[in-house]
Amino acid sequence: MSLFPDPQGALGFPQPLCEKYRPRRIADFIGLAENKRILAGFASKLRNAALVFVGGSGLGKTTMALALAAETQGEIHHIPSQKCTVENIEDTIRLCWYCPHVAGSFHFVIVDEADQMTEKAQLALLSKLDATARPPQTIFIFTCNTTEGLEKRFLSRCMILEFSNYGLRGELAALLAKVWCAETGRTLEDAAGFHTPNFERIAKECNNNVREALNRLEVELLAA
Repeated sequence: MSLFPDPQGALGFPQPLCEKYRPRRIADFIGLAENKRILAGFASKLRNAALVFVGGSGLGKTTMALALAAETQGEIHHIPSQKCTVENIEDTIRLCWYCPHVAGSFHFVIVDEADQMTEKAQLALLSKLDATARPPQTIFIFTCNTTEGLEKRFLSRCMILEFSNYGLRGELAALLAKVWCAETGRTLEDAAGFHTPNFERIAKECNNNVREALNRLEVELLAA
């Protein structure tokens, strides 16, 4: 993650750290080296596809999907958690039959927590993910914590990318230190005489969950 924060939300109020320092480009993510290489290659040769991002909470699955869409000037259609119903699928697909706002770009249908979809919703998607009734210039991205609740027929139509926090602790601790310095206006060399968190411990206690670690750091900042 590079530190190019979005300091304010749509209403002009300060944002939580996890939103302020949300990665906005594929290259900005910490860890996930293989996924970044794969998606950078995919971004250079966009095509109709369905992808499943699977892994634990707080690793940036939805954020990575949004970053991919933003980098390729895609038109985003977001179906939030628990909202992937047959009706919402049909309404969203209907929009994808129109040309995207940016000529030559793609529609991105991003479905959060796809493992919570009903069987009817999965069945409704089967024909949409292959040549039978696939909308043109459309990329589907499904995020989930596990694929156990997803049908084999559904998964067979998708490319699966696993998101892992393995080996992330050092990079996460370094990120927390950078955010701390950016928010306090201090350097780590200025730590003497100030309350400075143990960034490595925060990363460990949060099990390398980036979102949770940034939320913990926000609490520490209140005591700075």
